[in-house]
Amino acid sequence: MKVILVGAMTICGRISPVGHGSLLDRRRLEEIRDKTHASIMGANTLRLENPEMRGTNGTLPPDRIRSIITQSGSIPTAGKKLFKHGPKPVVFTAKENIFAVQGKLKDTAQVISLPEGEHGLSLQAAIDFLAEKGVESLLIEGGAQLNYSALAQGLVDEILLTIMPFISGEQNGPAFADGPECLGDPFLKFELLSCEPVSTGELFLHYRSKRTEA
Repeated sequence: MKVILVGAMTICGRISPVGHGSLLDRRRLEEIRDKTHASIMGANTLRLENPEMRGTNGTLPPDRIRSIITQSGSIPTAGKKLFKHGPKPVVFTAKENIFAVQGKLKDTAQVISLPEGEHGLSLQAAIDFLAEKGVESLLIEGGAQLNYSALAQGLVDEILLTIMPFISGEQNGPAFADGPECLGDPFLKFELLSCEPVSTGELFLHYRSKRTEA
């Protein structure tokens, strides 16, 4: 399965506060959703925003899987459009939380348990589940811990990154990927495939994993 990580960050590498990307950046995200078969998003992103993971023209294709991953089982539902519009999303959680999450979500989502993986729940197990559903390409939509976990588990083939023309400077603000240690020795290596400056002052970057190239 092809796994693409998408995100936007400030010049100083912060991904928060959310909602500061341009309409061009939003369009870019929607277009890549159109081209992939599923999305996965961290529960904290769901807490901070109200995403539906729509494609271009506001579409919610019935055969495209939208999923959330939560290790703690703390999943917000009040006012969240994800559970009201479109096909039922999939919620991945730890085995010990599955009954509590099922009880909270009832029939608004399909709840799937995952084993522990490196730096969180096993994303490979989530990918295997999605592959059984016919998914051939997956879009990871953040946040910082999910991005780190996907990179740490060696699952990311490509990154679509938007650099926004802002500086945060917040000392403890979440970065594009946040975790306890270096991901490589000392870095993971990616190859730049394209760099597009746009009229909003943003940079649209496209990277490919050196692992994928090999």
